[in-house]
Amino acid sequence: MASAYDYDLFTIGAGSGGVRASRVAAGLGARVAVAEERYLGGTCVNVGCIPKKLLVYASHFAEDFEDAAGFGWTVGERRFDWARLIENKNKEIERLNGVYARVLDQAGVTRIEGRARLVDAHTVQVGEQRHTAERILVATGGWPSLPEIPGIEHAISSNEAFFLERLPERVIVVGGGYIAVEFAGIFHGQGAAVTQLYRGPLFLRGFDEDVRQALAREIGKSGIDLRFDTNVTRIDKAGSGVRVTLTDGATLDADCILYATGRRPLTEDLGLEAAGVALDAKGAIVVDDYSRTNVASIWAIGDVTDRVNLTPVAIHEAMAFVRTAFGDTPTKPDHEDIASAVFSQPPIGTVGLTEAEARARYGEIDVYRSSFRVLKHTLTGRDTQSMLKLIVDRASDRVVGCHMVGPEAGEIIQGFAVALKCRATKAQFDATIGIHPTTAEEFVTMREPVTD
Repeated sequence: MASAYDYDLFTIGAGSGGVRASRVAAGLGARVAVAEERYLGGTCVNVGCIPKKLLVYASHFAEDFEDAAGFGWTVGERRFDWARLIENKNKEIERLNGVYARVLDQAGVTRIEGRARLVDAHTVQVGEQRHTAERILVATGGWPSLPEIPGIEHAISSNEAFFLERLPERVIVVGGGYIAVEFAGIFHGQGAAVTQLYRGPLFLRGFDEDVRQALAREIGKSGIDLRFDTNVTRIDKAGSGVRVTLTDGATLDADCILYATGRRPLTEDLGLEAAGVALDAKGAIVVDDYSRTNVASIWAIGDVTDRVNLTPVAIHEAMAFVRTAFGDTPTKPDHEDIASAVFSQPPIGTVGLTEAEARARYGEIDVYRSSFRVLKHTLTGRDTQSMLKLIVDRASDRVVGCHMVGPEAGEIIQGFAVALKCRATKAQFDATIGIHPTTAEEFVTMREPVTD
């Protein structure tokens, strides 16, 4: 029997979540179209995870060149070319855009360029063309949010930071989230004088307290001018740069000011109100445990729902959606024990509960913590400390939190995330023989809990 609709699924947004859902649904035999108004791959591929990690790699070389002397290497004259880095980064992003296009085309997904808007529960309009679908999936992601202060038009967001024509000599980074600390490290590593401002007493709210303090200490050692309890009241143009007035009345001059003060769900001008889709106070699409909105035919995944705003989570939610909507296997996304990394310098890796969360949930817990200089820096003389921490539910002996600040933290925590997902106990950690000499072995050799 022929369908009354043009498509079985119409996806709005071709980011990581939207592409995965569209491709897999098409693989199950669904007729699928996806509309995208900007670039294939969404934030992660274009102005997020991928280019950010490439810039982090680039920023590490100055430190690596310095450290080489401790190992007998003499490094000659060196020069950094920002324009070449950005050019090479752009080529890689263009390649990935092409990969996403081929993936969709090979799956038989119809690609439509342009801004899609909902007309009703089963109709989407792109330009002058209307398309009907049995199900509609909104996967439009998020967008940087800048505060309304005088002169904010002189600031840039992370979006523009990836395309600066030249490296600014003096940079002010405003914000205390992971994007702010990552870009502060990027600009500093590439030779800029960086000041990072955060309105609160300590950045990275929501992370474990020891993680926050450890990173603040290490960033302070690096030479970044880190200022807490400080905010910007106005920004003025000053020659080719900016002059920033702070809450205490002082001023700072810089060539560039980057705001990384949060992101908002990209739900404006999508026709959601016309279709009757409910939004929360922050503008995020409200969904149930299966990613379905209050309108039965409309679903939403990824950052636009403001649940756990990470690329792998959007992909996970996409797979759960397809199983539910097209695979006859209702599946809820699992948002427990999601590992994540912050590519600050040094980086953070974390999975499970913070100490505060664990105390609130379990009451009696044991905390294991270790701080030390990694083997590499015994020869470089660099004054950096790594911090590793385990949190254990005392009643069950289960490890419920695993946190690290130090080199390769993301790579190390990924493996321990599997252990937490398998509900591993501290006794099982203790029974595991470490790989020596590594930083990771510390997680299986910590024997004495920290005194409460």
